[in-house]
Amino acid sequence: MIKNPRFYQNFKNIYQKTLRPNSDWSSLIRKSRDGVEGYNLPPLTKTLSTKQDLKQPQSVSSRNYDTFVSQLDNGLKIASEKLFGEFCTVGVIIDSGPRYESQFINGATHFLEKLAFNSTSSFENREKILETLEKHGAICDCQAGRDAIVYALSCRRSGLPQILSLLADTIYRPLFQDFELEQVRKAIEFELEDLSTRPDPEPLLVEMIHEAAFRDSPLANPKICPSENINKIKREDLYSYMKTLYQPNRTVLACIGADHNEFSQMAIEKFGSIKPLWDEELKFKEKKPSGKIDTRKAVWTGGSKIIEKDLSDLNQGFNNQLPELTHLIVGLESPSFMNERDFVTSCVINTLMGGGGSFSAGGPGKGMYSRLYLNVLNRYHFMFSATAYNQSYIDSGIFYIHASAPPQYLEDMCDVIGQELIRMTGPCDPVQLNRAKTQLQSMLFMNLEQRPVLFEDVARQVLSRGRREQAQYYFDRIEAIQEIDIQRVARKMLESPPAVAALGRMGRLNPYERIKKIIATKSVPRKFFR
Repeated sequence: MIKNPRFYQNFKNIYQKTLRPNSDWSSLIRKSRDGVEGYNLPPLTKTLSTKQDLKQPQSVSSRNYDTFVSQLDNGLKIASEKLFGEFCTVGVIIDSGPRYESQFINGATHFLEKLAFNSTSSFENREKILETLEKHGAICDCQAGRDAIVYALSCRRSGLPQILSLLADTIYRPLFQDFELEQVRKAIEFELEDLSTRPDPEPLLVEMIHEAAFRDSPLANPKICPSENINKIKREDLYSYMKTLYQPNRTVLACIGADHNEFSQMAIEKFGSIKPLWDEELKFKEKKPSGKIDTRKAVWTGGSKIIEKDLSDLNQGFNNQLPELTHLIVGLESPSFMNERDFVTSCVINTLMGGGGSFSAGGPGKGMYSRLYLNVLNRYHFMFSATAYNQSYIDSGIFYIHASAPPQYLEDMCDVIGQELIRMTGPCDPVQLNRAKTQLQSMLFMNLEQRPVLFEDVARQVLSRGRREQAQYYFDRIEAIQEIDIQRVARKMLESPPAVAALGRMGRLNPYERIKKIIATKSVPRKFFR
Protein backbone atom coordinates (compact mmCIF):
# COMPACT_ATOMS: atom_id res chain seq x y z
CA MET A 1 0.00 0.00 0.00
CA ILE A 2 1.48 3.38 -1.05
CA LYS A 3 1.15 6.14 1.52
CA ASN A 4 0.45 9.69 0.42
CA PRO A 5 2.79 12.07 2.37
CA ARG A 6 0.79 15.16 1.33
CA PHE A 7 -2.45 13.65 2.77
CA TYR A 8 -0.88 12.94 6.15
CA GLN A 9 0.72 16.37 6.28
CA ASN A 10 -2.67 18.04 5.60
CA PHE A 11 -4.35 15.89 8.26
CA LYS A 12 -1.64 16.80 10.79
CA ASN A 13 -2.12 20.53 10.12
CA ILE A 14 -5.91 20.27 10.55
CA TYR A 15 -5.49 18.25 13.78
CA GLN A 16 -3.08 20.76 15.27
CA LYS A 17 -5.29 23.74 14.39
CA THR A 18 -8.55 22.14 15.58
CA LEU A 19 -7.36 20.44 18.78
CA ARG A 20 -4.85 22.99 20.02
CA PRO A 21 -4.48 23.01 23.84
CA ASN A 22 -6.86 25.92 24.42
CA SER A 23 -9.53 24.95 21.86
CA ASP A 24 -13.14 24.04 22.71
CA TRP A 25 -12.62 20.50 21.41
CA SER A 26 -9.71 20.00 23.76
CA SER A 27 -11.79 21.26 26.69
CA LEU A 28 -14.63 18.91 25.76
CA ILE A 29 -12.31 15.90 25.65
CA ARG A 30 -10.85 16.77 29.08
CA LYS A 31 -14.35 17.07 30.54
CA SER A 32 -15.36 13.69 29.17
CA ARG A 33 -12.27 12.12 30.72
CA ASP A 34 -12.50 13.84 34.09
CA GLY A 35 -16.30 13.97 34.41
CA VAL A 36 -18.74 16.78 33.74
CA GLU A 37 -18.80 19.63 36.23
CA GLY A 38 -22.05 20.20 38.09
CA TYR A 39 -23.63 16.85 37.18
CA ASN A 40 -21.74 14.51 39.54
CA LEU A 41 -21.27 11.98 36.75
CA PRO A 42 -18.29 9.65 36.40
CA PRO A 43 -15.92 10.14 33.44
CA LEU A 44 -16.69 8.22 30.27
CA THR A 45 -13.49 6.20 30.65
CA LYS A 46 -14.66 4.72 33.95
CA THR A 47 -16.86 1.62 34.05
CA LEU A 48 -20.15 2.17 35.84
CA SER A 49 -20.63 0.19 39.02
CA THR A 50 -23.69 -2.06 39.07
CA LYS A 51 -24.15 -1.34 42.76
CA GLN A 52 -24.42 2.40 42.21
CA ASP A 53 -28.05 3.59 42.22
CA LEU A 54 -28.69 6.12 39.48
CA LYS A 55 -31.76 8.24 39.92
CA GLN A 56 -33.91 8.03 36.79
CA PRO A 57 -35.67 11.24 35.74
CA GLN A 58 -39.45 10.96 35.65
CA SER A 59 -40.86 10.71 32.15
CA VAL A 60 -43.89 12.77 31.23
CA SER A 61 -45.50 9.74 29.63
CA SER A 62 -45.10 7.65 32.80
CA ARG A 63 -47.47 9.85 34.78
CA ASN A 64 -50.92 8.50 35.44
CA TYR A 65 -53.51 10.90 34.08
CA ASP A 66 -56.89 9.90 35.51
CA THR A 67 -60.22 11.12 34.21
CA PHE A 68 -62.09 13.20 36.78
CA VAL A 69 -65.88 13.45 36.64
CA SER A 70 -68.18 15.75 38.62
CA GLN A 71 -71.71 17.04 38.25
CA LEU A 72 -73.32 20.47 38.62
CA ASP A 73 -76.57 21.10 40.43
CA ASN A 74 -78.47 21.31 37.14
CA GLY A 75 -77.31 17.80 36.11
CA LEU A 76 -74.52 18.81 33.72
CA LYS A 77 -71.62 16.35 33.93
CA ILE A 78 -68.06 17.70 33.80
CA ALA A 79 -65.16 15.47 32.76
CA SER A 80 -61.51 16.39 32.39
CA GLU A 81 -58.10 14.84 32.09
CA LYS A 82 -54.69 16.43 32.37
CA LEU A 83 -52.42 16.24 29.38
CA PHE A 84 -48.97 17.61 28.68
CA GLY A 85 -48.85 20.46 26.16
CA GLU A 86 -49.77 24.07 25.54
CA PHE A 87 -53.11 23.33 23.88
CA CYS A 88 -56.30 21.74 25.15
CA THR A 89 -59.46 20.33 23.57
CA VAL A 90 -62.82 21.24 25.06
CA GLY A 91 -66.34 20.50 23.96
CA VAL A 92 -69.83 19.28 24.68
CA ILE A 93 -71.55 16.03 23.78
CA ILE A 94 -75.35 15.88 23.96
CA ASP A 95 -77.57 12.81 24.05
CA SER A 96 -79.33 13.88 20.88
CA GLY A 97 -79.43 12.93 17.23
CA PRO A 98 -81.64 11.43 14.49
CA ARG A 99 -82.76 8.54 16.69
CA TYR A 100 -84.73 11.07 18.76
CA GLU A 101 -86.38 12.77 15.77
CA SER A 102 -89.38 10.43 15.61
CA GLN A 103 -91.58 13.05 17.29
CA PHE A 104 -89.97 15.94 15.40
CA ILE A 105 -89.23 16.74 11.78
CA ASN A 106 -86.48 14.55 10.31
CA GLY A 107 -83.37 16.51 9.42
CA ALA A 108 -83.24 18.81 12.46
CA THR A 109 -79.93 17.34 13.63
CA HIS A 110 -78.42 17.74 10.16
CA PHE A 111 -79.43 21.42 10.20
CA LEU A 112 -77.99 21.97 13.69
CA GLU A 113 -74.71 20.40 12.62
CA LYS A 114 -74.42 22.82 9.71
CA LEU A 115 -75.54 25.84 11.75
CA ALA A 116 -73.03 25.35 14.56
CA PHE A 117 -70.67 28.25 15.35
CA ASN A 118 -72.73 30.84 13.51
CA SER A 119 -74.26 34.03 14.94
CA THR A 120 -75.34 34.06 18.58
CA SER A 121 -76.66 36.65 21.03
CA SER A 122 -73.06 37.65 21.89
CA PHE A 123 -71.52 37.23 18.41
CA GLU A 124 -73.44 39.09 15.73
CA ASN A 125 -72.03 37.03 12.86
CA ARG A 126 -69.68 34.19 12.04
CA GLU A 127 -66.80 36.59 11.38
CA LYS A 128 -66.81 37.65 15.04
CA ILE A 129 -66.60 34.02 16.09
CA LEU A 130 -63.69 33.42 13.72
CA GLU A 131 -61.89 36.47 15.11
CA THR A 132 -62.20 35.06 18.64
CA LEU A 133 -60.98 31.66 17.50
CA GLU A 134 -58.01 33.21 15.72
CA LYS A 135 -57.11 35.29 18.78
CA HIS A 136 -56.73 32.16 20.91
CA GLY A 137 -55.28 29.87 18.24
CA ALA A 138 -58.47 27.80 18.21
CA ILE A 139 -60.30 25.64 15.71
CA CYS A 140 -63.90 24.41 15.97
CA ASP A 141 -65.97 21.54 14.66
CA CYS A 142 -69.42 19.98 15.05
CA GLN A 143 -70.19 16.35 14.22
CA ALA A 144 -73.53 14.60 14.60
CA GLY A 145 -74.04 10.86 14.87
CA ARG A 146 -77.23 8.86 15.16
CA ASP A 147 -77.26 9.02 18.94
CA ALA A 148 -75.19 12.10 19.87
CA ILE A 149 -73.99 15.48 18.64
CA VAL A 150 -70.54 16.83 19.51
CA TYR A 151 -69.41 20.47 19.62
CA ALA A 152 -65.62 20.63 20.04
CA LEU A 153 -62.81 23.19 19.98
CA SER A 154 -59.04 23.09 20.41
CA CYS A 155 -57.30 26.18 21.76
CA ARG A 156 -54.44 27.47 23.90
CA ARG A 157 -54.93 26.92 27.61
CA SER A 158 -54.70 30.64 28.26
CA GLY A 159 -57.81 31.22 26.13
CA LEU A 160 -59.95 28.50 27.68
CA PRO A 161 -62.33 30.86 29.60
CA GLN A 162 -63.13 32.86 26.46
CA ILE A 163 -63.57 29.71 24.38
CA LEU A 164 -65.93 28.26 26.99
CA SER A 165 -68.06 31.41 26.74
CA LEU A 166 -68.17 31.03 22.96
CA LEU A 167 -69.09 27.34 23.29
CA ALA A 168 -71.93 28.01 25.74
CA ASP A 169 -73.28 30.76 23.51
CA THR A 170 -73.13 28.53 20.43
CA ILE A 171 -75.14 25.76 22.08
CA TYR A 172 -77.71 27.68 24.09
CA ARG A 173 -78.06 31.07 22.38
CA PRO A 174 -77.87 30.64 18.58
CA LEU A 175 -79.82 33.16 16.47
CA PHE A 176 -80.51 31.05 13.37
CA GLN A 177 -80.87 34.05 11.09
CA ASP A 178 -82.79 33.71 7.84
CA PHE A 179 -79.75 33.99 5.58
CA GLU A 180 -77.95 31.32 7.63
CA LEU A 181 -80.86 28.92 7.26
CA GLU A 182 -80.90 29.58 3.53
CA GLN A 183 -77.17 28.87 3.26
CA VAL A 184 -77.64 25.56 5.08
CA ARG A 185 -80.50 24.59 2.76
CA LYS A 186 -78.26 25.18 -0.24
CA ALA A 187 -75.42 23.23 1.38
CA ILE A 188 -77.64 20.22 2.12
CA GLU A 189 -79.12 20.28 -1.39
CA PHE A 190 -75.60 20.20 -2.81
CA GLU A 191 -74.65 17.38 -0.42
CA LEU A 192 -77.61 15.26 -1.51
CA GLU A 193 -76.80 15.88 -5.17
CA ASP A 194 -73.18 14.92 -4.57
CA LEU A 195 -74.19 11.68 -2.82
CA SER A 196 -76.31 10.63 -5.79
CA THR A 197 -73.51 11.22 -8.33
CA ARG A 198 -70.30 10.24 -6.52
CA PRO A 199 -68.66 6.91 -7.51
CA ASP A 200 -68.44 5.80 -3.86
CA PRO A 201 -71.97 5.92 -2.35
CA GLU A 202 -70.84 4.82 1.14
CA PRO A 203 -72.90 7.38 3.17
CA LEU A 204 -76.04 6.59 1.18
CA LEU A 205 -75.58 2.84 1.67
CA VAL A 206 -75.10 3.27 5.43
CA GLU A 207 -78.44 5.09 5.55
CA MET A 208 -80.05 2.27 3.57
CA ILE A 209 -78.70 -0.54 5.76
CA HIS A 210 -79.92 1.17 8.95
CA GLU A 211 -83.35 1.62 7.43
CA ALA A 212 -83.45 -2.05 6.43
CA ALA A 213 -82.08 -3.38 9.73
CA PHE A 214 -84.08 -1.28 12.22
CA ARG A 215 -87.31 -0.74 10.31
CA ASP A 216 -89.87 1.38 12.22
CA SER A 217 -87.31 1.80 15.02
CA PRO A 218 -85.45 4.91 16.27
CA LEU A 219 -82.17 3.91 14.59
CA ALA A 220 -83.94 3.78 11.23
CA ASN A 221 -84.43 7.55 11.22
CA PRO A 222 -82.30 9.14 8.48
CA LYS A 223 -79.13 10.91 9.49
CA ILE A 224 -79.16 12.93 6.28
CA CYS A 225 -82.01 15.41 5.93
CA PRO A 226 -84.64 14.09 3.46
CA SER A 227 -84.98 16.27 0.39
CA GLU A 228 -88.68 16.89 1.05
CA ASN A 229 -87.88 18.41 4.49
CA ILE A 230 -85.16 20.85 3.41
CA ASN A 231 -87.57 23.73 2.83
CA LYS A 232 -89.91 22.72 5.67
CA ILE A 233 -87.49 23.11 8.58
CA LYS A 234 -87.77 26.54 10.20
CA ARG A 235 -86.21 28.31 13.17
CA GLU A 236 -89.13 27.37 15.42
CA ASP A 237 -88.65 23.66 14.63
CA LEU A 238 -84.99 23.83 15.64
CA TYR A 239 -85.71 25.70 18.88
CA SER A 240 -88.44 23.23 19.77
CA TYR A 241 -86.10 20.30 19.16
CA MET A 242 -83.31 21.90 21.21
CA LYS A 243 -85.67 22.83 24.06
CA THR A 244 -86.56 19.16 24.43
CA LEU A 245 -83.15 17.52 24.01
CA TYR A 246 -80.52 20.14 24.88
CA GLN A 247 -81.01 19.65 28.61
CA PRO A 248 -78.12 19.75 31.16
CA ASN A 249 -78.85 16.22 32.40
CA ARG A 250 -78.32 14.94 28.84
CA THR A 251 -75.04 16.81 28.39
CA VAL A 252 -71.36 16.22 29.18
CA LEU A 253 -68.83 19.07 29.14
CA ALA A 254 -65.33 17.60 28.70
CA CYS A 255 -61.82 19.00 28.47
CA ILE A 256 -58.47 17.37 27.76
CA GLY A 257 -55.47 19.32 29.02
CA ALA A 258 -56.79 21.24 32.04
CA ASP A 259 -56.87 20.89 35.81
CA HIS A 260 -60.26 19.59 36.92
CA ASN A 261 -60.81 22.06 39.75
CA GLU A 262 -60.00 25.06 37.57
CA PHE A 263 -62.08 23.70 34.70
CA SER A 264 -65.04 22.97 36.99
CA GLN A 265 -64.99 26.55 38.25
CA MET A 266 -64.99 27.86 34.68
CA ALA A 267 -67.87 25.52 33.80
CA ILE A 268 -69.94 26.80 36.72
CA GLU A 269 -69.39 30.38 35.59
CA LYS A 270 -70.10 29.78 31.89
CA PHE A 271 -72.67 26.96 31.92
CA GLY A 272 -74.18 27.05 35.40
CA SER A 273 -76.41 30.08 34.98
CA ILE A 274 -76.73 30.59 31.23
CA LYS A 275 -80.31 30.91 30.02
CA PRO A 276 -81.19 29.32 26.69
CA LEU A 277 -82.46 31.73 24.09
CA TRP A 278 -85.63 29.69 23.58
CA ASP A 279 -86.52 30.21 27.26
CA GLU A 280 -85.99 33.99 27.14
CA GLU A 281 -88.09 34.99 24.17
CA LEU A 282 -91.77 35.03 25.05
CA LYS A 283 -93.00 33.39 21.87
CA PHE A 284 -90.74 30.35 22.46
CA LYS A 285 -91.12 30.32 26.25
CA GLU A 286 -94.88 29.91 26.09
CA LYS A 287 -94.80 27.45 23.25
CA LYS A 288 -94.63 23.84 24.33
CA PRO A 289 -92.24 21.43 22.57
CA SER A 290 -93.79 19.90 19.46
CA GLY A 291 -92.67 16.40 20.42
CA LYS A 292 -91.46 14.19 23.24
CA ILE A 293 -88.20 12.31 23.66
CA ASP A 294 -88.41 8.94 21.93
CA THR A 295 -87.40 6.45 24.63
CA ARG A 296 -88.07 3.34 22.55
CA LYS A 297 -85.26 0.82 22.28
CA ALA A 298 -83.88 -0.06 18.89
CA VAL A 299 -85.37 -3.32 17.59
CA TRP A 300 -83.56 -5.36 14.97
CA THR A 301 -85.98 -6.47 12.27
CA GLY A 302 -83.77 -7.30 9.31
CA GLY A 303 -84.99 -6.81 5.78
CA SER A 304 -83.86 -5.15 2.60
CA LYS A 305 -83.53 -1.76 0.98
CA ILE A 306 -82.76 -2.16 -2.71
CA ILE A 307 -82.46 0.66 -5.22
CA GLU A 308 -82.27 -0.37 -8.85
CA LYS A 309 -80.14 2.25 -10.59
CA ASP A 310 -77.87 2.46 -13.61
CA LEU A 311 -74.50 3.68 -12.29
CA SER A 312 -72.70 3.54 -15.64
CA ASP A 313 -73.20 7.28 -16.19
CA LEU A 314 -71.02 8.28 -13.22
CA ASN A 315 -67.90 8.36 -15.41
CA GLN A 316 -66.76 11.91 -16.07
CA GLY A 317 -64.42 12.61 -18.94
CA PHE A 318 -63.14 10.48 -21.79
CA ASN A 319 -59.99 9.27 -20.01
CA ASN A 320 -61.63 8.60 -16.65
CA GLN A 321 -63.57 5.44 -17.40
CA LEU A 322 -64.51 3.88 -14.06
CA PRO A 323 -66.09 0.41 -14.12
CA GLU A 324 -69.80 0.15 -13.48
CA LEU A 325 -70.32 -1.48 -10.09
CA THR A 326 -73.18 -2.83 -8.04
CA HIS A 327 -72.82 -2.15 -4.31
CA LEU A 328 -73.98 -4.64 -1.69
CA ILE A 329 -74.11 -4.39 2.12
CA VAL A 330 -74.97 -7.41 4.24
CA GLY A 331 -75.60 -6.67 7.92
CA LEU A 332 -76.15 -8.68 11.10
CA GLU A 333 -77.10 -7.53 14.58
CA SER A 334 -74.02 -7.03 16.76
CA PRO A 335 -73.76 -6.43 20.53
CA SER A 336 -74.40 -3.09 22.18
CA PHE A 337 -71.38 -1.36 23.70
CA MET A 338 -73.08 -1.79 27.08
CA ASN A 339 -72.53 -5.56 26.72
CA GLU A 340 -68.82 -5.11 27.26
CA ARG A 341 -67.39 -8.57 26.65
CA ASP A 342 -69.41 -9.30 23.52
CA PHE A 343 -68.79 -5.78 22.24
CA VAL A 344 -65.01 -6.18 22.53
CA THR A 345 -65.32 -9.58 20.82
CA SER A 346 -67.26 -8.04 17.92
CA CYS A 347 -64.49 -5.44 17.53
CA VAL A 348 -61.93 -8.25 17.30
CA ILE A 349 -64.12 -9.98 14.69
CA ASN A 350 -64.29 -6.73 12.72
CA THR A 351 -60.48 -6.46 12.72
CA LEU A 352 -60.17 -10.15 11.90
CA MET A 353 -62.37 -9.71 8.82
CA GLY A 354 -60.70 -6.42 7.80
CA GLY A 355 -60.83 -5.81 4.09
CA GLY A 356 -60.47 -2.87 1.74
CA GLY A 357 -60.29 -2.19 -1.97
CA SER A 358 -58.68 -4.28 -4.68
CA PHE A 359 -56.30 -1.37 -5.33
CA SER A 360 -55.13 -0.83 -1.76
CA ALA A 361 -51.53 0.01 -0.96
CA GLY A 362 -49.80 -2.66 1.10
CA GLY A 363 -47.39 -2.30 3.98
CA PRO A 364 -47.21 -3.04 7.69
CA GLY A 365 -50.43 -2.55 9.61
CA LYS A 366 -52.62 -2.17 6.50
CA GLY A 367 -54.60 -5.35 7.16
CA MET A 368 -53.41 -7.16 4.03
CA TYR A 369 -53.58 -10.46 5.94
CA SER A 370 -57.20 -10.07 7.05
CA ARG A 371 -59.76 -12.64 5.95
CA LEU A 372 -61.50 -10.44 3.37
CA TYR A 373 -58.15 -9.88 1.67
CA LEU A 374 -56.92 -13.46 1.82
CA ASN A 375 -60.23 -15.18 1.04
CA VAL A 376 -61.96 -12.61 -1.17
CA LEU A 377 -59.92 -9.83 -2.77
CA ASN A 378 -56.86 -11.98 -3.46
CA ARG A 379 -58.91 -14.88 -4.78
CA TYR A 380 -61.78 -13.52 -6.89
CA HIS A 381 -60.93 -11.16 -9.71
CA PHE A 382 -64.43 -9.68 -9.94
CA MET A 383 -64.42 -8.33 -6.36
CA PHE A 384 -63.51 -4.65 -6.40
CA SER A 385 -63.92 -4.08 -2.67
CA ALA A 386 -64.95 -5.89 0.51
CA THR A 387 -64.72 -4.18 3.90
CA ALA A 388 -66.13 -5.08 7.32
CA TYR A 389 -67.60 -2.45 9.68
CA ASN A 390 -69.05 -2.55 13.17
CA GLN A 391 -71.24 0.22 14.61
CA SER A 392 -72.47 -0.09 18.18
CA TYR A 393 -75.17 1.82 20.04
CA ILE A 394 -76.50 1.83 23.59
CA ASP A 395 -79.20 -0.77 22.85
CA SER A 396 -78.05 -2.59 19.71
CA GLY A 397 -75.42 -2.65 16.99
CA ILE A 398 -74.81 -3.57 13.39
CA PHE A 399 -71.96 -5.56 11.85
CA TYR A 400 -71.87 -5.39 8.08
CA ILE A 401 -69.71 -6.06 5.04
CA HIS A 402 -69.74 -3.59 2.16
CA ALA A 403 -68.74 -5.16 -1.16
CA SER A 404 -68.81 -4.09 -4.79
CA ALA A 405 -68.49 -5.89 -8.13
CA PRO A 406 -69.70 -5.51 -11.72
CA PRO A 407 -73.46 -6.15 -12.10
CA GLN A 408 -72.98 -9.45 -13.94
CA TYR A 409 -71.21 -10.85 -10.86
CA LEU A 410 -73.89 -9.90 -8.32
CA GLU A 411 -74.87 -13.51 -7.62
CA ASP A 412 -71.22 -14.51 -7.17
CA MET A 413 -70.68 -11.55 -4.84
CA CYS A 414 -73.64 -12.62 -2.68
CA ASP A 415 -72.20 -16.12 -2.43
CA VAL A 416 -68.71 -14.89 -1.55
CA ILE A 417 -69.94 -12.57 1.23
CA GLY A 418 -72.40 -15.14 2.54
CA GLN A 419 -69.64 -17.71 2.73
CA GLU A 420 -67.35 -15.41 4.71
CA LEU A 421 -70.11 -14.64 7.20
CA ILE A 422 -70.67 -18.36 7.77
CA ARG A 423 -66.92 -18.97 8.19
CA MET A 424 -66.88 -16.64 11.19
CA THR A 425 -68.40 -19.45 13.28
CA GLY A 426 -65.75 -21.95 12.22
CA PRO A 427 -62.20 -22.61 13.41
CA CYS A 428 -60.03 -19.54 13.86
CA ASP A 429 -56.34 -19.65 12.99
CA PRO A 430 -54.39 -18.69 16.16
CA VAL A 431 -51.96 -16.62 14.08
CA GLN A 432 -54.80 -14.64 12.51
CA LEU A 433 -56.53 -14.17 15.88
CA ASN A 434 -53.36 -12.92 17.59
CA ARG A 435 -52.64 -10.62 14.67
CA ALA A 436 -56.16 -9.16 14.83
CA LYS A 437 -55.95 -8.60 18.59
CA THR A 438 -52.53 -6.98 18.31
CA GLN A 439 -53.69 -4.74 15.47
CA LEU A 440 -56.78 -3.67 17.43
CA GLN A 441 -54.69 -2.94 20.53
CA SER A 442 -52.26 -0.92 18.44
CA MET A 443 -55.06 1.08 16.82
CA LEU A 444 -56.56 1.75 20.26
CA PHE A 445 -53.37 3.27 21.69
CA MET A 446 -52.34 5.12 18.52
CA ASN A 447 -55.75 6.78 18.13
CA LEU A 448 -55.84 7.87 21.75
CA GLU A 449 -52.53 9.68 21.27
CA GLN A 450 -54.52 12.31 19.38
CA ARG A 451 -56.06 14.85 21.74
CA PRO A 452 -59.40 15.26 19.85
CA VAL A 453 -59.89 11.48 19.77
CA LEU A 454 -59.13 11.27 23.48
CA PHE A 455 -61.65 14.04 24.12
CA GLU A 456 -64.42 12.22 22.26
CA ASP A 457 -63.60 8.94 24.02
CA VAL A 458 -63.85 10.61 27.44
CA ALA A 459 -67.06 12.45 26.54
CA ARG A 460 -68.85 9.43 25.06
CA GLN A 461 -67.92 7.08 27.91
CA VAL A 462 -69.04 9.56 30.56
CA LEU A 463 -72.29 10.23 28.66
CA SER A 464 -73.19 6.54 28.41
CA ARG A 465 -71.64 5.08 31.58
CA GLY A 466 -71.01 8.02 33.90
CA ARG A 467 -67.30 7.14 34.07
CA ARG A 468 -64.35 6.47 31.80
CA GLU A 469 -62.24 3.33 31.58
CA GLN A 470 -58.60 3.80 30.63
CA ALA A 471 -57.11 2.35 27.44
CA GLN A 472 -55.23 -0.32 29.40
CA TYR A 473 -58.58 -1.65 30.63
CA TYR A 474 -59.72 -2.37 27.07
CA PHE A 475 -56.25 -3.59 26.11
CA ASP A 476 -56.59 -6.33 28.71
CA ARG A 477 -60.14 -7.15 27.57
CA ILE A 478 -58.93 -7.54 23.99
CA GLU A 479 -56.06 -9.76 25.11
CA ALA A 480 -58.50 -12.06 26.94
CA ILE A 481 -60.57 -12.84 23.81
CA GLN A 482 -60.26 -16.49 22.76
CA GLU A 483 -61.40 -18.53 19.77
CA ILE A 484 -64.45 -19.75 21.66
CA ASP A 485 -65.56 -16.13 22.19
CA ILE A 486 -65.25 -15.39 18.46
CA GLN A 487 -67.36 -18.42 17.56
CA ARG A 488 -69.98 -17.71 20.24
CA VAL A 489 -70.56 -14.08 19.24
CA ALA A 490 -70.47 -14.95 15.52
CA ARG A 491 -73.15 -17.63 16.00
CA LYS A 492 -75.27 -15.16 17.94
CA MET A 493 -74.96 -12.59 15.14
CA LEU A 494 -75.94 -15.14 12.51
CA GLU A 495 -79.08 -15.98 14.48
CA SER A 496 -80.48 -12.52 13.67
CA PRO A 497 -82.33 -12.08 10.36
CA PRO A 498 -79.96 -10.51 7.82
CA ALA A 499 -80.29 -6.96 6.55
CA VAL A 500 -79.35 -6.20 2.97
CA ALA A 501 -78.86 -2.90 1.15
CA ALA A 502 -78.04 -2.85 -2.54
CA LEU A 503 -77.50 -0.09 -5.09
CA GLY A 504 -76.98 -0.57 -8.83
CA ARG A 505 -78.25 -2.91 -11.52
CA MET A 506 -79.69 -6.14 -10.05
CA GLY A 507 -80.98 -7.96 -13.08
CA ARG A 508 -83.35 -10.76 -12.10
CA LEU A 509 -81.59 -11.56 -8.83
CA ASN A 510 -83.00 -10.57 -5.44
CA PRO A 511 -79.85 -10.25 -3.29
CA TYR A 512 -81.81 -10.33 -0.03
CA GLU A 513 -83.40 -13.69 -0.79
CA ARG A 514 -80.04 -15.07 -1.89
CA ILE A 515 -78.25 -13.97 1.31
CA LYS A 516 -81.15 -15.11 3.47
CA LYS A 517 -81.02 -18.61 1.94
CA ILE A 518 -77.24 -18.90 2.37
CA ILE A 519 -77.36 -17.92 6.06
CA ALA A 520 -80.38 -20.15 6.76
CA THR A 521 -78.80 -23.24 5.17
CA LYS A 522 -75.24 -22.38 6.30
CA SER A 523 -73.99 -23.31 2.83
CA VAL A 524 -73.34 -21.79 -0.58
CA PRO A 525 -75.36 -23.64 -3.26
CA ARG A 526 -72.74 -23.41 -6.01
CA LYS A 527 -69.85 -25.48 -7.32
CA PHE A 528 -68.01 -22.28 -8.03
CA PHE A 529 -66.38 -22.29 -4.61
CA ARG A 530 -65.28 -25.91 -4.43
